[in-house]
Amino acid sequence: MPQLIFIIVIGSVCWLIYKRFIQAAQRLQQKSRRQESERRTGAIGTLVKDPVTGEYRVKRDDE
Repeated sequence: MPQLIFIIVIGSVCWLIYKRFIQAAQRLQQKSRRQESERRTGAIGTLVKDPVTGEYRVKRDDE
């Protein structure tokens, strides 16, 4: 019985690590695509509109 619990715990930890790795890879891919698009068009940054104030600002990397 303890071996089964140990295997379940190890499997769960591996699954969580895998999911985080996939999320990080997707963020990196999106950032790379955005940078390539900006390089192609000559843009300095991507603008996003604030829904509350209506003002535009440069999109941050963590968004």
